[in-house]
Amino acid sequence: MTTMNKEKLWSECLDEIELNLSKANFSTWFKNTNILKEEEGIVHIGVPNEFVKDWLFNKYHSLITKTVGDIFHKMRSVEYVIYKIDIKNKQQNLAEESKLLTTSTLPLNDLYINKEDNLNARYTFDSFVVGPFNELAQAAAQAIVKSPGMSYNPFFIYGGTGLGKTHLIQAIGNAIKEKHDGKKILYITLEKFAVDYVTSLQKNKPNVFKEKYRKYDVIIMDDIQFVSNKEKTQEELFHLFNTLYENNKQIIFSSDKHPNYMPGLEDRLKSRFAAGMIVDINEPEFESRLAILKSKLLQNEIILPDEIIQYVASAIQGNVRELEGSLNSVICQTQLKNRDLTLNEVKTLIKNSIQPKKNVSIAEIVKVISGFYNIEEASIYEKTRRKEIVKARQLVMYILREDFNVSYPLIGQKLGGKDHTTVIHSCLKIKKDLKVDTSLTQEVEQLRAMLK
Repeated sequence: MTTMNKEKLWSECLDEIELNLSKANFSTWFKNTNILKEEEGIVHIGVPNEFVKDWLFNKYHSLITKTVGDIFHKMRSVEYVIYKIDIKNKQQNLAEESKLLTTSTLPLNDLYINKEDNLNARYTFDSFVVGPFNELAQAAAQAIVKSPGMSYNPFFIYGGTGLGKTHLIQAIGNAIKEKHDGKKILYITLEKFAVDYVTSLQKNKPNVFKEKYRKYDVIIMDDIQFVSNKEKTQEELFHLFNTLYENNKQIIFSSDKHPNYMPGLEDRLKSRFAAGMIVDINEPEFESRLAILKSKLLQNEIILPDEIIQYVASAIQGNVRELEGSLNSVICQTQLKNRDLTLNEVKTLIKNSIQPKKNVSIAEIVKVISGFYNIEEASIYEKTRRKEIVKARQLVMYILREDFNVSYPLIGQKLGGKDHTTVIHSCLKIKKDLKVDTSLTQEVEQLRAMLK
């Protein structure tokens, strides 16, 4: 093939591939790609880095092969080759952008927020990295976009801070706005909702408040846990919920904990939340943390050594926000020094972000778990067959063994002189129940979060 033919072939292939992908995915993964050469039916596609190479092969290889083969009939296979681009000019541009971003982060973020619906345009599904820790929540969110108000209504998502809850619920709003023209959407925090309600009472305009929130087709309410113990706000939220729900309007909530364990939350609201879908987001495991880092680097067209990326992914085991913060520190220092950092430099740079493992005593674990199930601490140590106490005791044993590696004999000794075989039986029972009982799984995750 001549140079012109290669360009023409790849241009035609890209036109076809673009029809099968979202705009964001297409621009992210196929930017700076081309056909380098063709040898005996093997088409060599040039890609800018190892990450794009792996991603195209793992995610889009079938699509690429079919598309190229349909246009170039002599094709036998496709291979991906990393080729060099003008890195020097790119790094100079990134250094200038870095100086701007480090001084203007907050004002720039404000530019992305729509003043009418409070949605941040940067929160999309395409920029949301999916892994085992959040795939159920993401799948449910996608289903909601297809038929708002009909699938999973209400939708209640919970998990610790910095795990992407706000990103996901705003992505739902942005996607609905794009796919369902005319839908009125509002993203709001519970705190803002409560302030609006109190202000309406002070101004003696409660009806204006009611009309304001009942006009929307989709209400997205963040940090709902702050409604705890706010009786009047809970009452108003209850009536708003009923009105929206009865009219098939989509309601979405986020919280740092499951509604059943929000103190001071009325039973009628717990019942309403449970009528739809409640799903949690956990902390990402290593593979997901690695994917998040690589995605962020790709979005910003920044290249770091694999050794550095893997170290950050393994060292920062907290939430996504902490992970991205550590990555930003590494990027900033890399650009300021105009060279790659050594592994030791990175270790020194992010050491303050690495959370030391907390030493928790057996007594503390008993206290947390007994409080969680509203039973007396002393009952955990007693010889009783009361169902609720047996369950709590078994969970104490399970967490001591699984999370803190305490020996079976020591667990038995500390929990009222139980035989180690009793402890083994308890741990095995919890493991078995976790495979089939989703509510128990949620409770264990909640307990683990409380013990951190």
